[in-house]
Amino acid sequence: MSVIDDEDPFEASERLSLSQRAMAARPTPYLDGLNPAQREAVETVEGPVLMLAGAGTGKTKALTTRIAHLIFTGNAYPSQILAVTFTNKAAREMKNRVAGMLGEGAEGMAWLGTFHAICVKMLRRHAELVGLKSNFTILDTDDQIRLLKQLVVVAGVDEKRWPARGLAGVIDAWKNRAWTPEKVPSADAAAYNNRGTEFYAQYQERLRTLNAVDFGDLLLHMVTIFQNHPDLLAEYQRRFRYILVDEYQDTNVAQYMWLRLLASGHKNICCVGDDDQSIYGWRGAEVGNILRFEKDFPGAHIVRLEQNYRSTPHILAAASSVIAGNANRLGKDLWTAVEGGEKVRLIGHWDGEEEARWVGEEIEALQSGTRGMAPMSLDHMAILVRASHQMRAFEDRFLTIGLPYRVIGGPRFYERMEIRDAMAYFRLAVSPGDDLAFERIVNTPKRGLGDKAQQNIQQMARMNGVSLFEGARLLVESKGIGGKGARELSRLIDGIARWHDAVIGAGPVIDEDEGDLIDDMDAPMSPKRSVSHIELAQQILDESGYTAHWQNDKTPEAPGRLENLKELVKALESFDNLQGFLEHVSLIMDNETDEHGEKVTIMTLHGAKGLEFPAVFLPGWEDGLFPSQRSMDESGQKGLEEERRLAYVGITRAEELCTISFASNRRVFGQWQSQMPSRFVDELPPEHVEVLTPPGLYGGGYGGTTGDYGRGTIEERVSKADGYNSPGWKRLQSRSQNRGQARSMSQPREAKGITIDATAVSVFRKGDRVFHNKFGYGTVMGIEGDKLDVEFDKAGAKKVVSKFVVAAERAGDVPF
Repeated sequence: MSVIDDEDPFEASERLSLSQRAMAARPTPYLDGLNPAQREAVETVEGPVLMLAGAGTGKTKALTTRIAHLIFTGNAYPSQILAVTFTNKAAREMKNRVAGMLGEGAEGMAWLGTFHAICVKMLRRHAELVGLKSNFTILDTDDQIRLLKQLVVVAGVDEKRWPARGLAGVIDAWKNRAWTPEKVPSADAAAYNNRGTEFYAQYQERLRTLNAVDFGDLLLHMVTIFQNHPDLLAEYQRRFRYILVDEYQDTNVAQYMWLRLLASGHKNICCVGDDDQSIYGWRGAEVGNILRFEKDFPGAHIVRLEQNYRSTPHILAAASSVIAGNANRLGKDLWTAVEGGEKVRLIGHWDGEEEARWVGEEIEALQSGTRGMAPMSLDHMAILVRASHQMRAFEDRFLTIGLPYRVIGGPRFYERMEIRDAMAYFRLAVSPGDDLAFERIVNTPKRGLGDKAQQNIQQMARMNGVSLFEGARLLVESKGIGGKGARELSRLIDGIARWHDAVIGAGPVIDEDEGDLIDDMDAPMSPKRSVSHIELAQQILDESGYTAHWQNDKTPEAPGRLENLKELVKALESFDNLQGFLEHVSLIMDNETDEHGEKVTIMTLHGAKGLEFPAVFLPGWEDGLFPSQRSMDESGQKGLEEERRLAYVGITRAEELCTISFASNRRVFGQWQSQMPSRFVDELPPEHVEVLTPPGLYGGGYGGTTGDYGRGTIEERVSKADGYNSPGWKRLQSRSQNRGQARSMSQPREAKGITIDATAVSVFRKGDRVFHNKFGYGTVMGIEGDKLDVEFDKAGAKKVVSKFVVAAERAGDVPF
């Protein structure tokens, strides 16, 4: 029996058969909607192809049409095409689009999915080659850290000083580079107090004992298998006549090596990506993979998709101007057949709170249509920030004015406590030897098993070299535990065994002769099926006592947790078996909720990649914040170029209206900091930018009457960027402080918690316009000594000390 269930139906001949020639001669209506560049990318089917697709240029359309073309023309059967991407959402969309073009002809595309999903499928067939069984468990991040913490504690390392989470990050980075413990270079082996590789090796051995893998192992193990078993690699190379890769710029070294090994056979690999949108270097992505494509695949055909179908000419010009500052790029020029549209808007604010207030007002104006544009849905507007801490100001403001919003990237459904507990039960039903899952639920809900009883279970398991489940069984049989704990533990053991038998009867079976998992491509489902996996899931929750645990809980959270458990069982309806569901959750951890009502979206720039909105606000364009000082400090020029690519991604998310803003002062982690506008602001093309900053706000400002911002010395930039660092502002502060010191000789009195100097004479009069560092512009409504009652334009009525405000005209205010 071959390790690959359906062999290549085409021989190695370069000539097409009569049926292939006839198929190729059929009409191809699916090509009609393509532009010339897209059609070139679709019809160039032989040899390596790089589809360099700019933002909004229809790369998904070109990629899916290429798949349909390969099938329709007889170049390949669906099962001979390997198509990989990074998200399940993208994989589903690709499969649906191909099916829409070919109908039933698209059936059999079993190798279209994410990198991890494809590698899981391969690894289950060849797990024994890396010391695993085919029913291995995929650990999530939480289980991974718990396992590493156990190793660190046993080794006597101070976990507070050297946390397991940090070690997990180090090991994950090594796996992304396809380094096994013995292959970690000496320069990197010093990580984690010079014990990183030691713990890495122990961790991998422990995973084998548990019959488990983590996410990094999925790629690492398959690369290792292909490198050590060239005969197996050759079979897969013959199997996949065509390989297609989406978002190639986001691949890490392990993914790159896996693809190169598979593509070294036919060399018919088509990679789709945009080097200008490579923004995930911090998690292992290597932009160099796409930059050296021609070197890796000699004779490669490069097709540039440059016609944009998303944004206006002004937005594209702004994005192209900014990204042109990067030296390491393949280069392309986005253009659109659309004419007109609003220029990119640029505005400066005195502080972050003022920026949030202004954005809130603009969103309300866009929603009501009072900006001169047609009313726009809140769902069509997004605020994209560089760092998550920027969200607070917008959330506070929106809550104050009652503006509905959603934050993308918050807590996820499958990370909630009750869901993780339920998933641990499901994992044990599939694999009773899953020690991490057993540890999580052995006393959840409470079964009278204290720390001592659990230690006895672990000791029994170690003494006999078995799993915790078997150790618990032996402990009960030997009467090593008594009382309520013994009864409850016995019930749990019997339950796990019964659920496991039900899983075997309801799910895929194992070929005992070959050791392979028989899936839907190999054989029909087992005739032993007696209970659906949905019924089994509910049965597990009920029989374990977990459902009753929350039904009896009187806390306010309990009803919500029960609803979540119901939703979890409901989610199983979309899967054929329990194991498939567990794999799905492990691979994506994605909570897709059905939200009702219009809401403004707030999310990070990284999270926004691949999305688009008619109106986009890009706040916080300040040096140190964006580009990130940390990124530049850690990666130098490479880090700066990735930040610039992030700016490009942000601008190109906008379809109709793009607004960029920056602030003179910003509260960062509780401290006010003076800010300078981002260097990316100066890279915007003035002819495509409308400056909204009031004249004089920044000493002339970007595009102001006194010349473009940032064209002078550092001192001039600081003066223009922050009025409170300017010599004039410092002189005014000094005079106010001197006046305050001279008045301190008089007797003060207390009023409403504020010290009032009754004998002081304010330099201001009722009705004067003033400016305050935090509250902005306002009008003096009353005077009491050196204290002013001011009605601020944005902040409302406040009582302030006169020395902390200046006359509005001195702050560069516009005529009233």
